Amino acid sequence: MRLHMQIQNHNIKLLLPASGLMLKTRMNELDEIWQQLIQKAMADAKAAGRADVAKYLALKASNDAIRIASCEWLFDSFLELSNEVNKRGVKLTIENENPYRFTVGNADMVGSLLRFQYGIRKLEIEAGWTRTPSDGFMREGALARARILHFGISKANAELILARENENLPQWFSIEKDGKRNSFSSNNLRQHFDLFLDVGFGRA
Repeated sequence: MRLHMQIQNHNIKLLLPASGLMLKTRMNELDEIWQQLIQKAMADAKAAGRADVAKYLALKASNDAIRIASCEWLFDSFLELSNEVNKRGVKLTIENENPYRFTVGNADMVGSLLRFQYGIRKLEIEAGWTRTPSDGFMREGALARARILHFGISKANAELILARENENLPQWFSIEKDGKRNSFSSNNLRQHFDLFLDVGFGRA
């Protein structure tokens, strides 16, 4: 199955088949390089007798593994839903940009963008986290940030934060306008995808 690739603003932009089978490999390339750099820095710190630095880098590597897995869950879940509707004959255009940057507050997130299009309707999912000090600082104890964007229905957009709650394992939360956090599950994710399709069918 062929992929059409073009370089745009130094980002890799992929036009994917509806199943999105090749997305995970492409999305992982940047993260694998990042992990290799962290591991090398850990080895150098240990060799230099800097146990404190090595411990910090080990924690960062652990957090990055959680970030990668959590962002993959978000993207892969949407791709699974697109595969379901594809089997019913609904043809969606799916694009991925990686690496992709977006801003939350004063911080620059580095990650990936997944875009679905049906007719004139678009649904975008962006997820990532700060990689270097120059990217800024993620507030509110965030490990990663994400957005779900409904073009033409901005009130349905969602701001997501990956965070620990009461020392529990990290999970995604949606952030309300008043700052309240609500657990974000696969059911919420499906609601966003269904809304995208309902609007698409209604306007097609």
